[in-house]
Amino acid sequence: MEKIKEKLNSLKLESESWQEKYEELREQLKELEQSNTEKENEIKSLSAKNEQLDSEVEKLESQLSDTKQLAEDSNNLRSNNENYTKKNQDLEQQLEDSEAKLKEAMDKLKEADLNSEQMGRRIVALEEERDEWEKKCEEFQSKYEEAQKELDEIANSLENL
Repeated sequence: MEKIKEKLNSLKLESESWQEKYEELREQLKELEQSNTEKENEIKSLSAKNEQLDSEVEKLESQLSDTKQLAEDSNNLRSNNENYTKKNQDLEQQLEDSEAKLKEAMDKLKEADLNSEQMGRRIVALEEERDEWEKKCEEFQSKYEEAQKELDEIANSLENL
C-alpha cells in the first residue's frame, strides 16, 4: 500500500507538475493569442496605412505629372515670351528708325516748303518786275511810235519842202 501511496503521491506530484505545465502553456497560449491578435491588428493597421500611402503616392505622382506639365508649359511660355520680347525690340527699333526717317523727311519737306515759299515770293517779285518792264516797254513803244510819227511827219514835211 505504501507503494501505491507513493505511486499516488508520485502521480499526484506528476499531475500537479502537468497541471502547472498546462497552466504555464495555457498562459503562453493566451500571450501568443494576444500577441497574434496584436500583430493581426498591427497588420490591419499597417495595411490600411499602406493603402493610404499608396493612395498618397498616386496623388503625389499625379501632382508631379501636373507639376512637370506646368513646368513644361512655363518653359514654353518663357520661350514664347522671349521671342515676343525680341520681336517687340525689333519692332521698336524699326519704329525708331521709321520715326527718324519720318523726321528727316519732315525736315526736308519743311525745307522744300520754305524754298517753295521763297521761290513763290521770288516769282511774285519777278512777275512784278516783268509787269514793270512790260509797262516801261509799252511806254517806250508808245514813245517810239510817237517819235516815229513825229519823224515821219518831219520827213514828210521835209519832202514837201
